[in-house]
Amino acid sequence: MAGQFSGKVALVAGGTGGLGRAVSLAFLEEGATVIVTYQKQTEFEALKSASGQNSPMVRGNRIDVTDEVAVGELVGRCFKEHGSLDILVNCVGGYAGGVKLWELDSKTFDQMLALNLRSGYLLSRAVVPVMLKQKRGSIVDVIAKAAIDHGAGAAAYAASKAAALAMMDSLAADVKGTGVRVNSILPSIIDTEVNRNAMPGADFSKWPKPEEIARVILFLCSDDARVVHGAAVPVYGES
Repeated sequence: MAGQFSGKVALVAGGTGGLGRAVSLAFLEEGATVIVTYQKQTEFEALKSASGQNSPMVRGNRIDVTDEVAVGELVGRCFKEHGSLDILVNCVGGYAGGVKLWELDSKTFDQMLALNLRSGYLLSRAVVPVMLKQKRGSIVDVIAKAAIDHGAGAAAYAASKAAALAMMDSLAADVKGTGVRVNSILPSIIDTEVNRNAMPGADFSKWPKPEEIARVILFLCSDDARVVHGAAVPVYGES
């Protein structure tokens, strides 16, 4: 039976990480061709293995999505090979915290801006013209609860996420009425291996699972969500 995204092409940036892998697998299960960006070859191989009979529908690109030229070339290749680009989900991001603002080094600050803000800027900038020509498309940027909840010791992280949310809100206004939809999701702590290792004493049962968040993302990219545009959807679970 064909899935709801059969014939669609989805670009999932960071599509092999803790959340990105769940998103990629969910789109594959629903019939999409999925193009992922990744940094670690082992993660891409694990995604291919986990995708089972859907593995022929996965394409991998080991690139730095904060590199303007690389992103532009990737999007151009995707459109040339597949004839369309229907969905962009940006799962790329990074965290640095536990340091007061006046103790924060500029290198860390710049890294947070690159991973959490520049990635979404470059990906959207490359993808939107394609979607405008198609008169359809859906963009979902994975941001964070920190975009609206600015805790101590996380100045660079919170600033980068808040800026990303503002950027997506503005982009949504830019494309209103074109057939292109732009939304964001705001997770808190996701139940991934990395987060469990970082906080071994936490109550993992209260953390949202990647698969649960992936279902929200698929909904936002689906025809069922055609009236949802410019939203920032909280996916906090109980955390």
